[in-house]
Amino acid sequence: MASLHFKQAGLMNPKLTSICDICIQRGLDPEEYANDTVATFAKALLYAFIGKDGEQEVEWLVKTRQLQKRYEGFIQDYDNNAVALQQVDRAEFNRAIIASQDGLRPAPDSGREFSYNLEQLGLQVDFQLNEVDYIDRERIRAKYRYRCQYCGRKGHSVDHKDPVSLSHNNDFSNLILACSECNRIKSDMPYDLFVSLNEQLKPINRKLVKYENSLGTLKEEFQHRRSYLAAQVHLKGVVADPELNAIRKENKKLQDAIDTLQSDYDELRHVREEYFATHWRLSELEENSDIV
Repeated sequence: MASLHFKQAGLMNPKLTSICDICIQRGLDPEEYANDTVATFAKALLYAFIGKDGEQEVEWLVKTRQLQKRYEGFIQDYDNNAVALQQVDRAEFNRAIIASQDGLRPAPDSGREFSYNLEQLGLQVDFQLNEVDYIDRERIRAKYRYRCQYCGRKGHSVDHKDPVSLSHNNDFSNLILACSECNRIKSDMPYDLFVSLNEQLKPINRKLVKYENSLGTLKEEFQHRRSYLAAQVHLKGVVADPELNAIRKENKKLQDAIDTLQSDYDELRHVREEYFATHWRLSELEENSDIV
């Protein structure tokens, strides 16, 4: 699950919790649970961590790994679907997930459409608001050469500048290409505000593009080396061999380099996302104070 499910809301002193927002909505206390992965992540981002230290045995609510993947995929679909996010409040979505996990609703079916699974869980989303057909989407992607027009990374998400739930505007003038991350961060934020904030993040965006390109190259090289190692093991007919061990050692160094770069990349992404979230919230507070 994405880190946003472990992030406690608030502008100041960001915190990560040992359990996700769905478990917290169930009434579980994060201070009663350990999560070494999230704790390490919080430390890297200089976030506070709410939970126990170390590791602990827990009884999973969702028993099998296969079923866990179905829920994770469904939750990820929701996290990355701007139309669903605009029409279904996260607390309502979490309640539907809880009802499903408790057997009151069917579990998501990974073989069915996202819209079907929403309906099965009692959630209504009008996807007709987003009537951009496949050909038009491909035209937008080709127009922008599969590059996010906000950050510059690879992009496939056709984004509405003005949220479709508010404007119902599917004209080409209202369409732009975004990466899934920018699409999710922007959500229903006013386009002008998002662009203004993004303009202030140009140095970070340039770094993100470099990280993405470097990671792509290194991961491709690592996969090539893994395939080569597997082929050599097959040819030699042995696992323990000085030559093969030397290859493994080089592969380990490359994997460590990838892990380090990925960690730096993820940290920068979260810094950027936090910047948008903080300034959007401040903008809303200023707007409300003007109204009052």
